[in-house]
Amino acid sequence: MIHRNSLTQLAAGLRAKKFSSVELVRAYLQRIEASQPALNAFISVTAAQALEAAAAADRDLAAGRGGALAGVPIAHKDLFCTAGVRTTCGSRMLDNFVSPYDATVVAKLKAAGAVTLGKLNMDEFAMGSSNETSYYGPVRNPWNPDFVPGGSSGGSAAAVAARLVPAATATDTGGSIRQPAALCGITGVKPTYGRVSRYGMIAFASSLDQAGVLAASAQDAALMLREMAGFDPRDSTSVDTPVPDYLAALDAPLAGVKVGLIKEFFDEGLDRESERRVREALAVLERLGASLREVSLQNLPRSVPVYYVVAPAECSSNLARYDGVRFGHRCKDPRDLQDLYRRSRGEGFGAEVKRRIMTGTYVLSAGYYDAYYLKAQRVRQLIAADFKRAFGEVDVLAGPTSPTAAFRIGAKTADPITMYLNDIYTIGANLAGLPALSVPCGFVDGLPVGLQIVGPHFAEARILNVAHRYQLETDWHLKAPERFA
Repeated sequence: MIHRNSLTQLAAGLRAKKFSSVELVRAYLQRIEASQPALNAFISVTAAQALEAAAAADRDLAAGRGGALAGVPIAHKDLFCTAGVRTTCGSRMLDNFVSPYDATVVAKLKAAGAVTLGKLNMDEFAMGSSNETSYYGPVRNPWNPDFVPGGSSGGSAAAVAARLVPAATATDTGGSIRQPAALCGITGVKPTYGRVSRYGMIAFASSLDQAGVLAASAQDAALMLREMAGFDPRDSTSVDTPVPDYLAALDAPLAGVKVGLIKEFFDEGLDRESERRVREALAVLERLGASLREVSLQNLPRSVPVYYVVAPAECSSNLARYDGVRFGHRCKDPRDLQDLYRRSRGEGFGAEVKRRIMTGTYVLSAGYYDAYYLKAQRVRQLIAADFKRAFGEVDVLAGPTSPTAAFRIGAKTADPITMYLNDIYTIGANLAGLPALSVPCGFVDGLPVGLQIVGPHFAEARILNVAHRYQLETDWHLKAPERFA
């Protein structure tokens, strides 16, 4: 079956003319159509545009042209602006918004020859840990449709896990690539903040948001990331530093690599069976020549309260633009300007987004800015300093990605605090702007578990190398849900 091929294998097969891009795209479009009632992974499917782009890719390949991803189908999380295609951000507010331009990530992958099949479901404005806040309904986990796929990039993760696309774009503000990767049994990479352009990516929290990739393996993720990364003068947070060939570094041996086990991650909140799978994965790294040692990041347990001050504050500012005047949802027959603002925002935003806007507005208010927002930023610097000290002793840090495997849909929606704690192991890397990834390392009760690897700034090549060497020794990344295999 053609969908069982990896992204790397599909790119090579197209070059070798084993199949055409049009054949490939049609096969994936059929799988998407068949799976949509069960998974709800897509918001928009762009079949006509995809087939047109596939035919163009076939012509390029026949002429010996085309980029590294020529003719390969992918899909985008629905917060990347895509010219001529609806970009909803999983919200009612932007339900009718058609972008007039491409995000830099979209443009780069298009230049590499990738064919976009559509836009993927997500938590509304990327706010959520389970993909249950989407205006278009929850995404379901391909391993068990009664369970969540993780969020906010749940549509991207579910689509890759179900082999509806070989890879997908995603974003990570507090764990929204790594956590759904862990819950769906795939590989997810969040690069260093500034490594991948944020231009054309609808903002949630500007100092935390980072574009990345979800794929079946570290090798596939390395190929995608190589094409996505790079300096963009249109993004003021983009860093002008050379992008290495991530594929070239994958096979480096792990002998002598120092792996720090984050003490604070192996706490009472970690499910014991999940911990067992993570420790088994760490033992594989040790057999490959890596040395393991415990490392303490004493301020890391404060990352959740820090995040839920900083992120809502930035979201409050970023979402102020959605006022019913310029674009997005507009209420019917407003009585005056105040009524326009109130009803447009009240109707356009869901409960979780409203909760975070209100929290953010509160912590930024004149009487509370110093007590909450400024203090959170100071603790954020302490967390970053802890990571910096740790990387003076070890090459990478490792631990669980999530405290548990996936939970049932609806199990935590009534308790926002419990939901927020699902990101307790992932938020720190965002606060410090560090690259991090999650790879599958086993199952608990038939649901996947993830191993998280964190590196110093711009060490994507190193963490991908560690993940790839691990995947050469294991087959967790090759497993697919039975009904989608």
